[in-house]
Amino acid sequence: MPEKITSEDFLNNLVETIADSVSKQKSVSFFEEEKSNSVVSSFNRLFGRQRPVHHILGGGKSADVLLWRNKKISASVLAGATAIWVLFEWLNYHFLTLLCFAVVLGMLAQFVWSNASGLLNRSPSQVPRLVLPNELFVSIGRSLGAEVNRGLQFLQDVACGGNLKLFLVVVVSLWFAAVIGSWCNFLTVLYIGFVAAHTLPVLYERYDEQIDSFVYKLFDQFQNHYKKLDAGVLSKIPKGKFKVKKHD
Repeated sequence: MPEKITSEDFLNNLVETIADSVSKQKSVSFFEEEKSNSVVSSFNRLFGRQRPVHHILGGGKSADVLLWRNKKISASVLAGATAIWVLFEWLNYHFLTLLCFAVVLGMLAQFVWSNASGLLNRSPSQVPRLVLPNELFVSIGRSLGAEVNRGLQFLQDVACGGNLKLFLVVVVSLWFAAVIGSWCNFLTVLYIGFVAAHTLPVLYERYDEQIDSFVYKLFDQFQNHYKKLDAGVLSKIPKGKFKVKKHD
């Protein structure tokens, strides 16, 4: 004889079945949502970035300084640049004046060092000589030359590459830099760029998702405006056809 199933047992089995189905649906939806978010985050990277910011900046000591891995070194570098900018801009010092003062202080220190032994009745001490290696200037010159050539190559590739969007972005950036240069001198522009290099990468590393979403929204708006401009103006401009003449 089969056992009789009471109403209480039937209700308990029904509740357990519903609870199991709901938990499975929640787990599946959670994993699907996590997977979709990971896919979206992998595609919505600024400029198609696939590597961390530290690797993009070189991954060396310079990247550590720019990303504030060692706060004391980064703060001291930024404070030194700020002190130089204050000396030249606020206190109206000139480079030649500061250079002459530094040379005079160095010569005075060496003079006192070399003559202090005679005043104190001691044997004369050898003053250390400062000699800069020639390889230092060669490496600096090579690095500057490589960066200049890289910048020139990038500008020529943009001008001749046929990518109108990238061309407009570079032109607008250069125009914006020219406007900033008309407001202040070259040293202030360098200082602004130095401060931006020490603040923007670390901010982007911390808030990369918010910045990526904001930038992609701006790109979408720019693309929509460009499509309207292309449909209304650019597509109506006649394109000339050049024919090559054959010479016998």
